Amino acid sequence: MTETLDHTPGTERDADAFPVKGMDAVVFAVGNAKQAAHYYSTAFGMQLVAYSGPETGVRETASYVLASGGARFVFTSVIKPSTEWGTFLGKHVAEHGDGVIDLAIEVPDARAAYEYAIGQGATSVTEPHEVKDEHGTVVLAAIATYGETRHTLVDRSGYDGPYLPGYVAAKPIVEPPAKRYFQAIDHCVGNVELGHMDEWVGFYNKVMGFTNMKEFVGDDIATEYSALMSKVVADGTLKVKFPLNEPAIAKKKSQIDEYLEFYGGAGVQHVALATNDIVASVRAMRAAGVEFLDTPDTYYDTLGEWVGETRVPIDTLRELKILADRDEDGYLLQIFTKPVQDRPTVFFEMIERHGSMGFGKGNFKALFEAIEREQERRGNL
Repeated sequence: MTETLDHTPGTERDADAFPVKGMDAVVFAVGNAKQAAHYYSTAFGMQLVAYSGPETGVRETASYVLASGGARFVFTSVIKPSTEWGTFLGKHVAEHGDGVIDLAIEVPDARAAYEYAIGQGATSVTEPHEVKDEHGTVVLAAIATYGETRHTLVDRSGYDGPYLPGYVAAKPIVEPPAKRYFQAIDHCVGNVELGHMDEWVGFYNKVMGFTNMKEFVGDDIATEYSALMSKVVADGTLKVKFPLNEPAIAKKKSQIDEYLEFYGGAGVQHVALATNDIVASVRAMRAAGVEFLDTPDTYYDTLGEWVGETRVPIDTLRELKILADRDEDGYLLQIFTKPVQDRPTVFFEMIERHGSMGFGKGNFKALFEAIEREQERRGNL
């Protein structure tokens, strides 16, 4: 059963108690930020735009800020912990491996957003405060969400620097591609423990005023061996979308079970990146060494019968192993990378939308079977 729940984009914006402008940054804690920055520059076509570290007076950590259009990633590693923050980062990487610690959200008023969230029961991580430099002032606050993930609330309306105070502009690590591979963060997916999905859906409903966009349960999201359940929450303008997954009881270990085991608890499973040309992006990323999930040729034998005509010919989709799906609003093209670190945890999705605001429901079975093949190769199915 698939259900599209109450959601009329934009209608509640004027009365929104927790308005957002969009995703500000996806922040990763990693073992070696310099090497991560190089990988995402060369393999994902991102551009280094800002840096913070010993050369800028920060002795504890090194942080590299990369951008592609409106998408921003921050990679931080510990040099020598000297504060609670540095100790937390080092412990997080040791326990979880490289992963997302912060889904930062840009808001028009960080103080108001924080006060509303705390008033609705959110747990405070950092109280509202100002940070300043010659480029202006940024107001920051942070609340906790699933696992050790947080949402930093960022009001940068009074700031024109490269990222945040304490960071300096940086030159690209490699020559940026002539055409960016993606231009925005489409959605960020969280995995939570069995029985906790509805708890966190309720958190976003209550604490941030997000509404339930879609849900996928039962046969929608199951194979012969494994199953999971998923619900999608989003802000009123659909600029910030957070699908939330939990495992379901099945014959064998699901991809969510595998993630929870190797990540050591709940966390961000994958980040979907919006592209205007998935064919060019996938070709370039493959050439740079990015590994994508494989899809059997049989998937494409009948694809045209139900997905209809798309911008990309079926033969090209087959060649590049790109998936397609259509709903009442249009169609989308998507493909998923394999995990981008040694642990089978965080991965990425490339998605090209043509009207559809869905998440590839028609591809769930093919996708999960592809993931199961990788799980079996790792001995984790």
